[in-house]
Formats: sequence, C-alpha cells, structure tokens
Amino acid sequence: MISTNNVSLRYGDRKLFDNVNITFAPGNCYGLIGANGAGKSTFLKILSGDLEPSTGEVSITPGERLAVLKQDHFAFDQYDVLSTVIMGHARLYSIMLEKDELYAKEDFSDADGLKASELEGEFAELNGWDAEYEAALLLSGLGINESLHRKTMQELKGTEKVKVLLAQALFGHPHILLLDEPTNHLDIKSIVWLENFLHDFAGTVIVVSHDRHFLNQVCTHIADIDFGKIKIFVGNYDFWYESSQLILQLARDKNKRLEEKANDLKEFIKRFSANASKSKQATSRKKQLEKLTLEDIQPSSRKYPFVGFKPDREAGNDLLTVDSLCKTVNGHKVLDNISFTVNKGDKIAFVGQDETAKTTLFKILMGELEADSGAFKWGVTTTQSYFPKDNSHYFNDVELNLIDWLRQFSTDLTETFIRGFLGRMLFSGDEALKEVSVLSGGEKVRLIFTMMMLSSANVLLLDEPTNHLDLESITAVNNGLIAFGGTVLFVSHDHQFIQTIANRIIEITPNGLIDKQLTYDEYLEKMIK
Repeated sequence: MISTNNVSLRYGDRKLFDNVNITFAPGNCYGLIGANGAGKSTFLKILSGDLEPSTGEVSITPGERLAVLKQDHFAFDQYDVLSTVIMGHARLYSIMLEKDELYAKEDFSDADGLKASELEGEFAELNGWDAEYEAALLLSGLGINESLHRKTMQELKGTEKVKVLLAQALFGHPHILLLDEPTNHLDIKSIVWLENFLHDFAGTVIVVSHDRHFLNQVCTHIADIDFGKIKIFVGNYDFWYESSQLILQLARDKNKRLEEKANDLKEFIKRFSANASKSKQATSRKKQLEKLTLEDIQPSSRKYPFVGFKPDREAGNDLLTVDSLCKTVNGHKVLDNISFTVNKGDKIAFVGQDETAKTTLFKILMGELEADSGAFKWGVTTTQSYFPKDNSHYFNDVELNLIDWLRQFSTDLTETFIRGFLGRMLFSGDEALKEVSVLSGGEKVRLIFTMMMLSSANVLLLDEPTNHLDLESITAVNNGLIAFGGTVLFVSHDHQFIQTIANRIIEITPNGLIDKQLTYDEYLEKMIK
C-alpha cells in the first residue's frame, strides 16, 4: 500500500498540490487523470521519491517494493536487454553482480565463502534462478523476439527500447507499479498483453494514460486531480466521465425533482456496475457502485472544447478513387500498388505497422508529395481539410497572435467572428491575443482544429489527430467526428477513437491492402491472432 500525508507542492506562487491525503490500496488499478498541467506525471514522481514535496510525506508499507516505468530510453544503452529487465529489481541485480565479483576473485577466502553463501540464500529467496526466464517471458509477451535478448540496448529501435523498459518495470513481482503513459509506441498486441498482465496483477497500480480504452480496460478506480486536490472515484474512466457529465446536466436543470435525479443515477449505476475491469474486483466494485448517492459524484471543473464540423455542401457519390499508387521514401518502398475507392459515408481508419506509409499516402492525397506512379482523383463535389502529423510549418517563423493567425483561413475577417471560433477551443479573452509561437503542442493542435472547422470541408483527412491532446480535448474531437456527416480518412493509435468513429478499416501491409467494412473491434477479432 502507498499513501500520502498532507502532500503539497509549490512552484513559486503556484500551488500544484494542496495537502493531498490519499491511499492507494493493493489489488486496485488507479487511473490518474487531470487536465494538461495539473501535475499527473509530477505526482508520480513524488510517489516514486524522485521529487520532494514542499510539505508532507509519502508512506509505503514496510517490505513492499515499488517499480517505476523509466522514461530515459538511453540510460541503459551499454547493457544487454535481459540485464536491463532484471535491473528492475535493484536488490536482485546487485546480488547477481556481487556474486559474480566474489567468484571471480583469485584469492577466494573463507570470509568470501561465507558472504557468497549468504548471497546465494537471498538470491534463492528472491527467485533469482528464474530471473532470466521471467525476464524472457515478459519480453516475449511484449513482442521482443528472443534473438534480441542478448543484444545491447543501443542496438534496439526506439519502440523496442520502450517495451524493454516496460518489462523492466513489471519484472520481479513488485508490490506497487507506477506507469506513466505505458501504451505509448506499443502495438495492439502488446497493449492487449499488458492489459491482461494488469488484470492478473495482485499489487497496486497507478497509471497515467491518454488512452481511454486502456483506462477502461484496466482501471478499477479513477484518481482525479482537480483544484490541487486528488479525489478517488470507483469505476473506470467512462464511468467517471459519464457520471460527472450526468450530474452536471442534472445540476443545470433546476426544475427536475430530486427523486427523478436519483432514479436517473440509479439506472446509470446499474448499467455500469456489471462492467468490471478486473474480474477479482468485480464483486467489491459492484457493491461500492451500488452504495453511491447523488452527493458522491461531483462534476469536474475542467472545461471541454467544442469541436463541430459543418460542411458547406454535401458531397456527391463520387468521392475519391486511388489507382495503383507507388512511392519510395529513403530507398524504402512504402506504398506498393495501392488501390481503393472511398464511398459516401465512409469513415476509414488507416492502420498498419509502417507509420511512414500512412503519412506518405495522406501527403500524396493532399498534393504535398508526388507519387512515383499511379494516380488518384477527388470527386468534383468534394472539399478537403487536412490535419497533418507534423504541423510545424504552420507556426515556424510566424509572428502573429491567434486572432490574426486564424484570420488567414477565414472568409469572415471580423474579430468577433474569429473570437467565436477560438472560444469554442478554449482560447477566450486575452488567450486569443497570445503569439502562436508560444503555444504548447496541445494548444497548436486545438488551433489546427479551429482552422479545420472554418474550412467547412466535406472530407476530413487526419493523421494522428490526438497526439499532444489531453483527455478532454480527445473526447471533444472524438465526439465531433462521430457527429460529422461527411467523409473521414484518419490515422490513429487510440483504440476508442478508432472504434467509435470508423466504419471501415484499411490496413497497409508490405503485401498490399487489407480492406474491411468492419468496426475496429470486429477487425481485431478477425485479424489479431
């Protein structure tokens, strides 16, 4: 068990946390959520001991071991992969080194023999003889082939290093796991494996993630950072979000009778109480949910942007035809004889291992790159708006405030009109007068979406649109695309985003296209073995 006692953290005049008293119990998985800048990663650093709070303390049950997902992908470059994983259990790894050093001594004394005997005893107690086997199992589960286990970390690709560091955190049966964005750069098979691992994990898990599907799959509780406090809610992310929105809606409707509100909540809880994320927690979580009252659920203070796309005109039946496109990038053929037709009403998720292939296809379709061969044709009634994976060309060397920047893309040049669109994306008041050069990554993405809403296009192309966004903005974009009546072509790694928007999946493989008129979950069920 891990808990905090009156933990506060100040940065100058800003108080990030204010006397936080919270307990994280064994057997539960807590999703730590909060708006960008609320301090999610900072709080994990306080729990891990990497950051000292201004006041208060963190307590861990004596004898329990805490493991943290490391973020420095170059820290272990000189070590082999198996050793890097075993380093996740610091005491076990130090015993292994000390043993090797003792046995390598030429003048091995009786004292050395006694010390070696003590080390061997502790080594056995820590299950050291199975260490390499356990490390190999974790690596294989995360998709790291056995041929890489003896290589040094510096020989691995960046995505492979991420998986090794995750295996390091999971190694040796820690009692407490702190995971900051553990699904970043993981393929779908590895994410499913991690979900199953956490379902069976007996200890305490505290996870920060922007992947709502992952939070829904693994979390038994949500720890919400708001107003410098942290409050725990039973249930997964969707339960927290929908119940918070329900209470907010009911609070706005002053004329509703309390009894009606209670009945709405009761029915809502009934729907969600059976949706247990961890089977062994299902009964206790159901009981906790059944005990909830109207006063137990509070609306969040966080604001959600509004994303709504309204095309100027409806597209005809002839939207897009792609015929035998080929393209080589840096000597690698990323698109090989690609052909497909986009139909009216399609919302297509493009998936596949090769990120360059998907981005290259979108750039060709938007005229930013020229194909080596093949052709494509947009229907005459279509208008396109594009969200690029790299938006830097919109902001580099630009000395404009948000109003003047957005005015470049608007037919109505009045400040009132421009401010109206900016306000939808939470750029109100003086925020609209900031220079675009000082915007954060998430703010730049929100500004791109504001530009796209102004375009009134009937076809949207989006390449990783949720990158850099917080959960509130992701939810807003997700809802906006669900409601959009036009055609959408998009690339994303967000499971829930794809599942709730796409009605067609196109996978780009080295051997051509796999094109299925399915939801994402149906596609995964058929294609992932």
